Amino acid sequence: MRPRRLRSAVTACLIAAGVMLAALACSGAGPGPDPADLMILNARVQTQDEARPRAEAVAIRGDRIAWVGDAVDAYRWRGAATRVIDAGGRPLLPGFIDSHNHIMMGGDPDVATLGDAASFEDLKKAVRDFAVAHPDLQWIEGEGWNYGALPGGRRPVAADLDGLTTGRPAFLVSYDAHTVWLNREALRRLGIGRSTTRLPYGEVEHDPRTGDPTGFLTGFATLGLSSVGRQALAGTLPSYSEARRADRLRRNLETAARFGITTIVEPQAFPEDLPLFRRLREAGHLKQRLQIALFHPRGTGAGDLERFEAARREFADDHIRVAAIKLYIDDVIEPHTAAMLEPYADAPGTRGDTIYPPAEFNEVVARLDALKFQIFIHAIGDRGIRTALDALEQARSVNGPRDSRHQLVHIECLSPQDAPRFRALGVIACMQPRHCGPEIAARWGEAVGAPRWDHAWAFRTLSEAGATLAFASDWNVAEMEPVIGIYSAVTRAGIDGRPAGAWGAAQTIDVGTAIRAYTLNGAWANFLDTNRGSITASKYADLVLLSDDLMEIPPAAIPRTRVLLTLVGGQEVHRDPALGI
Repeated sequence: MRPRRLRSAVTACLIAAGVMLAALACSGAGPGPDPADLMILNARVQTQDEARPRAEAVAIRGDRIAWVGDAVDAYRWRGAATRVIDAGGRPLLPGFIDSHNHIMMGGDPDVATLGDAASFEDLKKAVRDFAVAHPDLQWIEGEGWNYGALPGGRRPVAADLDGLTTGRPAFLVSYDAHTVWLNREALRRLGIGRSTTRLPYGEVEHDPRTGDPTGFLTGFATLGLSSVGRQALAGTLPSYSEARRADRLRRNLETAARFGITTIVEPQAFPEDLPLFRRLREAGHLKQRLQIALFHPRGTGAGDLERFEAARREFADDHIRVAAIKLYIDDVIEPHTAAMLEPYADAPGTRGDTIYPPAEFNEVVARLDALKFQIFIHAIGDRGIRTALDALEQARSVNGPRDSRHQLVHIECLSPQDAPRFRALGVIACMQPRHCGPEIAARWGEAVGAPRWDHAWAFRTLSEAGATLAFASDWNVAEMEPVIGIYSAVTRAGIDGRPAGAWGAAQTIDVGTAIRAYTLNGAWANFLDTNRGSITASKYADLVLLSDDLMEIPPAAIPRTRVLLTLVGGQEVHRDPALGI
């Protein structure tokens, strides 16, 4: 038998050890069964986790976060094989979630980029210079032209492109991908004449005086980006070939990694696209996580829905997931094709129209909701937004309430009385802050008129009404960088330094709210909050290290912030040479 004094000392040590182990377990700082594979130290960790908003270090094991805590406890997770990254006091955030990114579009070197043309002359010069620099192209394809570059806000016509393409047909898509500008050669090549009213990829506009086609097509986003429209274009335009689409997708994924985007929501795909995503994943090019919404144009039948359901079953993991259905209720503001409650300021005879009659739309939404699909609805004009909310409310009434997290996308001109309905119906506001930049939206502002400017991209109104904001780029409509989206939401100013002035300045939000819309809110909006969106133990190690703290620097400096490191599942998918470690 041991002496009583020795037994007391042993007992005291055991009690002390138990207290220490209990404290470590409660703090989450225990070493766990194995050391970490990777540790990030000396970081300003902005977790987006309310239980622990700030930390200094993160331990990663496999593809998951194993621990988040203070530097003093980090040694417990360090082993002989643990790789260590010294963040140098820089901010570490959850990987950005781009909740609406047409990742298969844009980024093609054989397609002219026209978004920088601020005037009509600049636009024509850009087309001419591109044609001269690419003498071997059969078609002159372009993208990104802004309505504001046209004089007097008028629509472009084929004659505007005379002499610019050395006799080759031109197919120029607007910045919002909703309209197309053709030259005379393209009209001839495509067989568009006086009797042509509709193509598989757009509605043909005619001169009301002569009856001739003007060279302007509307509805491209709903028709040209449909399966039928894309097939029709694939036989004509080189950029729609399978090989070119694969090249664009690969380049755009690399771009997304460079900007810290770890989850991409592709909002308008088709079952035919899914093998392409799979091939890129198998080849090691699809390093981010991909959520996919399948496009449901008007007239989609039961057979299509069966294919959608089969795709949802087949693609159902955290790397490629078919997760939603995409609908349109209206079009866009600049050509007066978005549905407005009151007439357009510069076209008092029109209010635009909805793509579906409301009763038919109610039936479509209720049917998809009954099939337990998440629904994304493109809704831009205030009447389009209201019609979409009415349909979602009707679906809830018919099918009963559930955690559906349906999304309205864009929400560019909101009637204030509809703002509370987002929270009441559990509808996500998926918005694209860069769209409201004054250098982009000048023509938009003229079309809706000054009395409605306070309702434009109503981030603050929706946030204060309790709506969940999920932010996105809508690439290739605007730049892909989340830091530019954050800057736009916070300032409403242009990247060119143009101040917001009276243009929606009351709808700015703070930096923290904007970051959350690109991280945890984006995860929640897409049913991903259990495994990403915050830097929390057991979630995926999808992380981004920034050069500057967005919460501390002046708003004007936000666009200059660089992404130094992007991790997806603990694996580096981008490293900036400036990181220096």
